[in-house]
Order: sequence, then C-alpha cells, then structure tokens
Amino acid sequence: MLTLLRTLARGAAAQACEEAHDRHALLVLDQQIRETAADLERGRRTLAAAMAGDAAEARRLAEVEARAADLEIRAVAALAGGREDLARDAAEAIASLEAERDALRAARATFAAEVARLRAVLADAARRQAALERGRRVAAAAEAVRRLRPAASVGERANLRQAEATLARLQRVQAEAAATDEALAAIETPEESIAERLEREGFGPRTRSSSDDVLARLRRRAEADGSASA
Repeated sequence: MLTLLRTLARGAAAQACEEAHDRHALLVLDQQIRETAADLERGRRTLAAAMAGDAAEARRLAEVEARAADLEIRAVAALAGGREDLARDAAEAIASLEAERDALRAARATFAAEVARLRAVLADAARRQAALERGRRVAAAAEAVRRLRPAASVGERANLRQAEATLARLQRVQAEAAATDEALAAIETPEESIAERLEREGFGPRTRSSSDDVLARLRRRAEADGSASA
C-alpha cells in the first residue's frame, strides 16, 4: 500500500511538473534561448581572442625567421673573414632560432585546424540559434491565439453580435437624422412657383427687376441729369 501511495505521489508530482512546464513553455524557451545566445557570444569572443593570439604568433614567427636569416648572412661573412669562432656562435644562435621557428610553425598549423573546426561549430550554432529565435516568434504567436480560443468559442460570437447590433442602431439613427435635416431644409426653402419658373425662362412679363434693368434705369437717370444741367 505504501509503495502504491509513493508511486502515485511521484506520478502526480511528475504530471504537475509537466503541466507547469507546458504552461510556462514560452518562458522556459525564452530563458534557454538567452542562455544559448550567451554561450554563442562567449564562443565568438573566445575564437576572436584565439585568432588575435595566433596573429601575434605569426608576427613572432616572422621576427624569428628574419633574425635567423640575418644571422646566417653575418655568419657567412664571418667565415669569409676568417672568424670561425664568431661563425660558430652565430650557428648556435641560428640553430636555436630554427628550433623555435619549427615549433611555432607546428603550433600554428595545429591551431589553424582547430580554428577551422571552431568556425564550423560556431557557424552551425549561429544557424541553429537563428532558427530557434524564428521558431520562438512563431510559437509566441500561436500561443497567443491558443489562449484566445476558449473565450472566442462563445464570448467572441456574443461580442460580434453585440457589435453588429450597435452598428445597426448607429446607422439607423444617422439615417433618421439625415432624413430630418432634409425635411427641415425643404420647409425652410419654399418651392419655386410655376409662374416664377415661367418668368425665369422668359415667358410673360417680369415681376422683378434684373440687374440689367437696374443698370438701364441708372443710365437713363444719368442721361437725364446731364441734359438738365446743360
């Protein structure tokens, strides 16, 4: 019985852990992506530092080779001048420099292979990191939609119906207001009578003076005033 209870307790704990992980999967993924991004950045910095060190070793190798070449020239000149003692000392120094040169060359060859391997590893890690970040954006969007689904199944439809009813009421009120405005405009602006329409078209005598009539009257008055003054 105790064994069964312990098994059930472990099963419940494991299930609770899985459910918690599922509920907070995005948070867990975000943290993991941050950690992998930090690891990738550290790897890049380490590789950059190693490459800078290799560049320094390359400069040191060039210096060693230059010193060995210079000593060899001087040793040959010493032998030609009969100074074998100086030439022997130079030969010992050249041998030491050549040993250092060979060690540097071997170290740089090994390092070059390691750098190539590290570059490949970092390039693969960078591609996988970019894929993780793209996948995270898609997962975040999907999770946001998933969280809306329970409320959208019933509540969203009700909200849509309410919004549609509100829009219909608003359109109805606006239509009624527009009709009222048109009726008021019609009341305030009297319709033109048939007699006025005929007069405006030039049929029958005029009941109102036009601007041309007024101007003609003013001219006649001006002419009459001029004749009287004369």
